[in-house]
Amino acid sequence: MAKPDGDHMETPRRAIAHQLDAAALAAYLRGVFPDARGALRVEQIGGGQSNPTYFVWLGDRDFVLRKQPPGPLLPSAHAVDREYRVQQALAATDVPIARPLQYCQDRAIVGTPFYLMERKHGRVFADSALPGCSPADRAAMYADMADVMARIHLVDLDRVGLRDFGRPGSYFARQIKRWSGQWLEQRPFDIPELDRLAAWLPQHIPTDDETTLIHGDYRVGNLMFHPTEPRIVAVFDWELSTLGHPLADVAYNCLLYHSGPSEYGGILGLDLKVLGIPSEADYVAQYRRRAGRSGGVAPFHSAFSMFRFAVIFAGIAARARHGTAASADADQVGRLAYYYARAGWAVVVQS
Repeated sequence: MAKPDGDHMETPRRAIAHQLDAAALAAYLRGVFPDARGALRVEQIGGGQSNPTYFVWLGDRDFVLRKQPPGPLLPSAHAVDREYRVQQALAATDVPIARPLQYCQDRAIVGTPFYLMERKHGRVFADSALPGCSPADRAAMYADMADVMARIHLVDLDRVGLRDFGRPGSYFARQIKRWSGQWLEQRPFDIPELDRLAAWLPQHIPTDDETTLIHGDYRVGNLMFHPTEPRIVAVFDWELSTLGHPLADVAYNCLLYHSGPSEYGGILGLDLKVLGIPSEADYVAQYRRRAGRSGGVAPFHSAFSMFRFAVIFAGIAARARHGTAASADADQVGRLAYYYARAGWAVVVQS
């Protein structure tokens, strides 16, 4: 796992200007920012499986560039225009984001559509135990994580112009159908528990049918904390954001309580009291108070989140087998599909 490095995203990073058309990008940036002077420098950041992201310097100006990956894509995947739109809409709210600067759909510049956003400085953690922080700071950071998640769900969709950002209602039914279809289509290996979840979930969807803005990938690794203070300065990676049920975000965020340190940097098995991290029940209660909710996460929500995560990891494994994965460790990461499928089915059995 990468360590926090005080930059916009996590390490590793490497100079990759040769992979972009430096002349075309420099000319474009000078047209957008005519006061920028000096040479262009580009570094790719992050080791993720999704949209390539870069630090960009033009003289004394610096930005972050996020683009679609090259090659054929699924119709709704890697929609950087949606990422740009939601962050632009949230700029006038109390949700902390990196301010979006410019969207470009001209593929002649860097090969795919992309957008620019301001570069934020702070701490990004791959490890949900927040290494190097004091117990008091960890408690405050988890409280702010719950608070910011509630702020996302309380966004007034009409005021910020996001009422049409997704389909209202029936979120879980549509998501279960989508992820079940992806599992059946790719299926790099057999996971009986994933098949059982795909059959069980549609029969146990809760009757409440809320619709709010949701992030879709709200976890510690997608948050930047202030360099020294225990508060969030930006939420990143809005690729999966849409209109949906807020408890899908909450249950997904709580997967860290059901994952060990070797399973995507979770905290299962750690001494939370010593670390200063609240229990899952106390954490969800913090969110509920801030969001004004009477109900919390049910076994269905947890099982759904684990099912969805397992299918995502199975997809990474499938791409690794076909040689199209974005990360060198995609095959190893894909094995987490087994872990989350079994954990999700265990939630069903225990319920």
